[in-house]
Amino acid sequence: MNGAVRLLLVEDDKRVARFIQKGLQAEYYSVDVAFDGQQGLEIAKVGTYDLVILDVLLPLRSGIEVCRQLREEKIQLPILMLTAKDSIEDRVQGLEVGADDYLVKPFAFEELVARVRSLLRRPKRIDIGQIVTVTDLTLDKNTHEVRRAGKLIQLTPREFSLLEYLMRYPDRVVSRTMIEEHVWGYTRDSLTNAVDVYIRRLRKKVNPPFHRKLISTIRGVGYRLKPEIMRR
Repeated sequence: MNGAVRLLLVEDDKRVARFIQKGLQAEYYSVDVAFDGQQGLEIAKVGTYDLVILDVLLPLRSGIEVCRQLREEKIQLPILMLTAKDSIEDRVQGLEVGADDYLVKPFAFEELVARVRSLLRRPKRIDIGQIVTVTDLTLDKNTHEVRRAGKLIQLTPREFSLLEYLMRYPDRVVSRTMIEEHVWGYTRDSLTNAVDVYIRRLRKKVNPPFHRKLISTIRGVGYRLKPEIMRR
């Protein structure tokens, strides 16, 4: 059933790597293995894979570095990160550099398989080269540039995706669940804090030092991108 699906596993613990590889092969996936970050990066760049399972703590190059480099080179295959760290900051860091999902060690193998299947079902990312504008805020999907009143705003890939979603529905209140589904591609209660973290970061970059706030919180409901009327 999954025979044509190729996965790349980057994991330096050879015992763990062999366990995961054998388990996924039993699910009829084709699995190649790299044991350090540099090797994993080189293989991912030249191979034709449907998904990468990437450990965070790796020799030579960390999983964070590998993920960042792949995204900088416009390689958009799904990336599932494996991490032994369970803090929200660590999870946000992985998502921020372009990972699609994360799984905290130790994990049940059944959950790994479920995450892989979920990511493989997601539609491929397509850059349609559109420019989206709301008042004095402009987002260019072709150049990945965001400007407000002509001033360039530096955003991470995940912040860019979140802002794009908000800008496509101006004046509309979007819930955390809607953001998880459309920006991350799935819903999980544990992501709620991550959404809050990204909204705060985005608000700090997009709102000040401008007089009008664009991103606001609707308490108990969600978030909205709408310019506030200045009060005298």
